[in-house]
Amino acid sequence: MNDTNLNSDSSPNSNSKPVDGRALGRAMGLLWAGAVVALGLAARRGWGDEWRDLLSDVYLGYDSTNRGVAVGAVWAFADGFVGAYLLAKLYNLFRGRAD
Repeated sequence: MNDTNLNSDSSPNSNSKPVDGRALGRAMGLLWAGAVVALGLAARRGWGDEWRDLLSDVYLGYDSTNRGVAVGAVWAFADGFVGAYLLAKLYNLFRGRAD
């Protein structure tokens, strides 16, 4: 392990940068959209029908058709992006108050 960035004389947060909300949002949006697409494709084979039905109650237009999977991916990206963006903003807010 490389300890060159650790400084025992400073607080744990003094050298760290804030979390980039947009980057975290894009990453989480892509991951969640990929998971929703995978679930929609798996549901075509009868796997995860209950999960697909649950998500279709939240993501309007989501089902196992090609169009439905695309619509679900858009909803999931937006959902993942907003959730991760807000998480990063709250984390940065509370991180500043931890000292």
